Amino acid sequence: MPAQPPQRPWSLRRRLLAAIVAASTVLWLASLGIVTYIAWHETNDVFDDALEESGYMLLAATTDWNERGLLSRARAGGTSERKVDMQYQIVVDGRVLQRTSGAPATPFVAGFDDDHGFADPRLGKQRWRVFVVRDDERRFEVQVGQLHKKRLDILEELAEHLWLPVAGFLVLLALVCWLLIHRVLKPLRQTAAAIAAKTPHDLALVATAGQPRELLPIVQALNGVLGRLDAALQAERRFTADAAHELRTPLAGLHMHVQLLQRQHPDAALAAPFKKLRDDISRVTALVDSLLALARLDPVTREQLATEAVPLAPLCEQLRTTLADAAARHGITLVLRCADAVAQANPAMLQIAVRNVLDNAVRYCPDGARIELAAVQAAGRIVITVRDNGPGVDAASRQRLSERFFRVLGHEAGQGGSGLGLSIVQRIVELHGGTLGFGAGLDGRGLGVTFDVPAH
Repeated sequence: MPAQPPQRPWSLRRRLLAAIVAASTVLWLASLGIVTYIAWHETNDVFDDALEESGYMLLAATTDWNERGLLSRARAGGTSERKVDMQYQIVVDGRVLQRTSGAPATPFVAGFDDDHGFADPRLGKQRWRVFVVRDDERRFEVQVGQLHKKRLDILEELAEHLWLPVAGFLVLLALVCWLLIHRVLKPLRQTAAAIAAKTPHDLALVATAGQPRELLPIVQALNGVLGRLDAALQAERRFTADAAHELRTPLAGLHMHVQLLQRQHPDAALAAPFKKLRDDISRVTALVDSLLALARLDPVTREQLATEAVPLAPLCEQLRTTLADAAARHGITLVLRCADAVAQANPAMLQIAVRNVLDNAVRYCPDGARIELAAVQAAGRIVITVRDNGPGVDAASRQRLSERFFRVLGHEAGQGGSGLGLSIVQRIVELHGGTLGFGAGLDGRGLGVTFDVPAH
């Protein structure tokens, strides 16, 4: 396959601006068309009203002329006059010869000098818009007026028809902009989710392909930090593994030398010191083995984990046989309840996890205690529980039991633990996609340890 050219970073700012401008332009044109249609319709109504008013004024001018030039208020037969919005006056030498009923008896505008023009007189509490025109010989003038309130009524009517479409388009514009911004910012959410998913066991670099130009420097800087952190963790794991591996051989040799000295000097006075020395060497050896196990588990990912069907009954029976001597020395009863459970897990790791939990229970329970190991299937998972009726652990300390090298106060001496057993269990359970929890034990006392692995 030929190598594809590297993808050029795109600008988030430009894409967002283009999307919003394009959507705003389309919706603006649509709203402009609707506003134009409504304005055209309302303008036609205004002009039609003006034509109608002109007709009524002409009708009044031709049928109601009398000697005084006044428009009579009622016609013969009792029919009421139509109320007109525009009023007119015919003025000669400052006197009104003819007018409509709504016009004042005095001229709208007195002393108008131009041949024609507009004026805005105030008569009483009312303000008028008046057009004045004179004939060529300046013998008379016609003054046509309309109340400003009538014009405001037209604007109010226009606004009444326009506010709903305009408000609808504003809501639509807000919705479209929100959808566009949500879509354009999707790479940011994906990058944030990829960063949030990072763990000490997954420090792979964040992909830079397809990242916006504004976010690319941040991703590159973060990748640099992840690379340095991964190198530091790898160096720490290698050091721990190498140190643990190198310590196993001299510790094994030291243990053999102590046994040899004990055989060479079987005196009763030396028996207790030799036993104490041997127990200390065994404890250090167990600590080294735990460190080596953690060093091997830390770099493993869930995808790399090899799993198979593991019946729990034979595994638990084997562990009971292994711990039978230690349990018998203290009169501890081991009860197994895992007949039909079959897990999909790594056999060696699952055995280590169950053994560590059981070993802790046997180690810290008093003489004559009872320990119960149960495994049940629920919702596609195998839930393994180890409970005892021993002294238990307080609620505050339970939250820290899986921390490395943490030991409950009062359990430090004489138990031989390293404080890493439950940390190893925690890591194994994480690799199997489960959770490790702590609760109450048997008979309302003691400690209960629960974890889950996939069912076969």
